Amino acid sequence: MTRYDVREPGPRSGPSIQLQVLAAAQRLCAAREDGTFTPDDVVRALPHLNARSVRTHVTSRCCVDAPSNHAHRWPYFRRVRRGVYRIEPEFRRPAAVREAAPAATVHAVVTESEGAYVAECLEVAVLAQGRSLDEVVTNLHEALTLHMEGEDPAEFGLTSEPKLVVSYETTPVNSPW
Repeated sequence: MTRYDVREPGPRSGPSIQLQVLAAAQRLCAAREDGTFTPDDVVRALPHLNARSVRTHVTSRCCVDAPSNHAHRWPYFRRVRRGVYRIEPEFRRPAAVREAAPAATVHAVVTESEGAYVAECLEVAVLAQGRSLDEVVTNLHEALTLHMEGEDPAEFGLTSEPKLVVSYETTPVNSPW
């Protein structure tokens, strides 16, 4: 088992996932009269990204009227009906990607599987593993530092000194509350 794994979607890491999702939605909506799209349309437009991550970004992290269970949401889309979304007016132009404010945080989600912990960043393509929560967070910090070394954080849609926010996902609990 490697200590950490840094994934790069192409020859070099590009924009953050939320900006890639926004750009794909903008391209899709430019070709449609009603300006709507579905999460599956965006998944097909971004085959190099994890389909579940793309769907989560469309339906929750980038949707203004989604439940507020994420630490940060970008106001790019609005749900118009079940499974159908529209880009908010201020983000319909492709230039809005460049004008969007840089993110001050890098979000990571930690899950446990077969006694190992895995952390996946949402804004940059970085993964880390560890045998404990402390180890996975330490490894994640190191992997992010290596990934960003010598890079301009603005190219990733980040501020010059972003903070790391780590969430831990567990399996659903059957409880009376």
